[in-house]
Amino acid sequence: MTQTSPAPAARKERFQRLLELDARWSAKLTVAQRHNGWRNFFRFMAHSGDSWFMIPVMGAVWLAGDGLWKWRMLTMFVTMCITALVAVGSKQLIRRRRPEGDWGLVYRSTDPHSFPSGHAARLVMLALLSLQLGPWWLCLLLFCWAPLVALARVAMGVHYLSDMIGGAVLGIAFGVLFLIIL
Repeated sequence: MTQTSPAPAARKERFQRLLELDARWSAKLTVAQRHNGWRNFFRFMAHSGDSWFMIPVMGAVWLAGDGLWKWRMLTMFVTMCITALVAVGSKQLIRRRRPEGDWGLVYRSTDPHSFPSGHAARLVMLALLSLQLGPWWLCLLLFCWAPLVALARVAMGVHYLSDMIGGAVLGIAFGVLFLIIL
């Protein structure tokens, strides 16, 4: 007897069950509706990965830095923009809606799609890139910051866990690509 692939309906049902499991696990991590210290911490962390925050910081370091820091910041800025464009393009193709919620109305109105997470993609890529760009403390900072921002985005209810995994995979792919190119 030969093994045949499952019928499209069975594959669709399995995929739907995975999405439901993802939504349940993500909901358990959500603290957006609670009023406690964790909510404030995760709100700060979720915003700390925003481009509107990262670009001015990179610009300030570029302005204040020497030639090596100027090169690092320019390299990080260009690679971050490329990664972000691919993440946004992927979101437009996949079109997965963000989880229901009230927090993050700016994200929900300007970017209603959640998969893959652009925050996770950008920060994971920058963490990998920092392995080559240095210094060691920047690597440590980025490798700690990236997962905290990713978790915060789920905790604040603007992403599912699978969005973070997809963004991290995209970030790894681009991080490795940029490590090879540079």
